Amino acid sequence: MWGNGDMPRKPRVEYAGAVYHVMSRGNRQQAIFRTDRDRETFLDTLEEACGRTGWKVHAFVLMGNHYHLLLETPEANLVVGMQWLQSTYTKRFNARHREWGHLFQGRYKAVPVEPGADYFLTVATYIHLNPVRMKGYDFESEKLRDYCWSSYPAYIGKVKPPQWLCLERVLDNLGLANTPTGWRKYAAYMGRRVEEIRHSEKPWKAEESWQKIRYGWFLGGEGFRREMLERLEGAMAGGKRASYSGAEVQAHDESRAEELVVAGMKKLKLQESDFGNMIKNSPEKYALAWLVRRQTSVSNGWIKARLQMGKATNFSVYLKRAETSKKGEWGYAAFSKVKYIKT
Repeated sequence: MWGNGDMPRKPRVEYAGAVYHVMSRGNRQQAIFRTDRDRETFLDTLEEACGRTGWKVHAFVLMGNHYHLLLETPEANLVVGMQWLQSTYTKRFNARHREWGHLFQGRYKAVPVEPGADYFLTVATYIHLNPVRMKGYDFESEKLRDYCWSSYPAYIGKVKPPQWLCLERVLDNLGLANTPTGWRKYAAYMGRRVEEIRHSEKPWKAEESWQKIRYGWFLGGEGFRREMLERLEGAMAGGKRASYSGAEVQAHDESRAEELVVAGMKKLKLQESDFGNMIKNSPEKYALAWLVRRQTSVSNGWIKARLQMGKATNFSVYLKRAETSKKGEWGYAAFSKVKYIKT
């Protein structure tokens, strides 16, 4: 069992110019905004946080028990800024309502977003459509433009945007200018998206990419994924691997495991096509399995599937046999070729 302060946590990837989809919920699903005054206080606190950190907010929405931000950090200061934002708001909320204790549920979620137009626009649209996707939304009597606790009214010229809200980047991704004409066209774009949700059987799943926003550890293309994996390596450097958890860490481990498999294949003079022709308990496969098992935390299932080892019911026995083999014994020749590999 993990002791206090030892619970595995998600590593935070911070770098200058990073863009994140940030989301946080109330503790035990409780409301973090009970009144309009609470919402005003949060936005005031967010404004202060932007002043302290230099953050740029490109989209936001405040719901009853959670909030979303599309946030850009010109400096690598996500963690310190979020700690200040949430702790300060919590103190102000508790003081107003004469309460104490935690307001937010665990750690906030911060998903790195590739700055490219497709991904940036997808997150902004997802955030602005949050009120519409809620169960019970009345499409006949309610209008998205009237939901004032969102950046959307500023995007369509209904209200003046605060200084910390940046409209240009989202509008530019649609080829629009930050002008009355651009605002009207953005409203038309969002109107079409609202209609898509209105006629969807499952509004919260109206777009496949939204599932990646909700459950993924990054949002971007393959090149961005590789970049984030490299940054994860740096974020976890110097700490114990067991101190971290989450989908991003799993992806990092699997990427590292794949590098080891490729390096081991090179040493053993194997091709990818060879795995299907080799017996499941071949010494070469177990040498590679030992290499991956020794240097990563990927599951045995991943190793067996990657090396085409089937169920490999005596997996641990054969791994130990390869590791302790002596010259001339089963597994020694293969094991001796890979045991010093580092990537």
